[in-house]
Amino acid sequence: MADVLLVSLGSTPGLRTSDAELAASLERAGVSVAIASAAAPRPVRTFALTDLAWALAARAATARALPHARPRAVIYSTITAALLAPAPGAIRFDALAARNRTGRHGVWQRPRERAVLARAPLLLPVSEQALAGAPRTHPPAIVVPIRVEASGPPAPSRDIAAITYAADPHKKGLDRVLAAWSAARRDGEELLVAGLGGRLAGDGVRAVGALDRDAYRALVRRARIYLAAPRREEHGIAQLEALADGAMLVSAADVPYAALALARAADARLIGADLPGQIRTALDDALPGYARAVAPLLEPFSGPSVDRVVAERVLPALLASAPGER
Repeated sequence: MADVLLVSLGSTPGLRTSDAELAASLERAGVSVAIASAAAPRPVRTFALTDLAWALAARAATARALPHARPRAVIYSTITAALLAPAPGAIRFDALAARNRTGRHGVWQRPRERAVLARAPLLLPVSEQALAGAPRTHPPAIVVPIRVEASGPPAPSRDIAAITYAADPHKKGLDRVLAAWSAARRDGEELLVAGLGGRLAGDGVRAVGALDRDAYRALVRRARIYLAAPRREEHGIAQLEALADGAMLVSAADVPYAALALARAADARLIGADLPGQIRTALDDALPGYARAVAPLLEPFSGPSVDRVVAERVLPALLASAPGER
């Protein structure tokens, strides 16, 4: 039995980590939490079928967990986890289908999403931007950022020129990143590409594979810049982590995500349409104190700040929306 059942889609390592952190924050606020994890379905070809497979997996996990946990409240982590849910609950999400499943990619998700949002007692977006696409009148919403903090002490030196993460190369715009790096790099400078193995075309580029979290963040602490040019981005956790670990964020600005405003405030020269020029500015003319300028902007993402939001706002609203004591 548990006070709160957290239904975790867990389709990416980042989602699994953020779900575990939310559960821990709820427990620190004084309630017991059970996690129902969706079993990964077999891969299918389209976004619409992929979302259907994951939604069915989340529905099955919820149905198995409800009789045992008998929770006072349910939280579905991601809108996909809630699309076919057997019981209403709060929904935590980083993007809605109305925004990131346009055209045929969201042919069934968008109308179903509107119905699911209408019956949800509480929305828990990870940012204000995450609400983009929500109906004009929607249930109460409380922004609960994903916890992002420095992963360890600073490295003795920033001996890696640049790093990027591209487990989904098309979504992350890896071709755009590689083209900008090829145009900007100088002899001796290397771009590390995490999340991919094998060889990549171009000089000064090295794929380092799918690293565990600690190994990846250790490389980020050694990198001078984190390079991003995504075609689609729900939240951009890797960019936030890079800022937390002291790397400068160099990014295209045509796709919004949470870290862009922070990076623009720290050094607007590094955000825009001229990626090669922005790379050279970061490597040749970095503003002193970039990491110090970013640090206070990251405070809302810190553990203590997220814990305060969960304890003082989320938990009272969550339990007030519950149908009653079990």
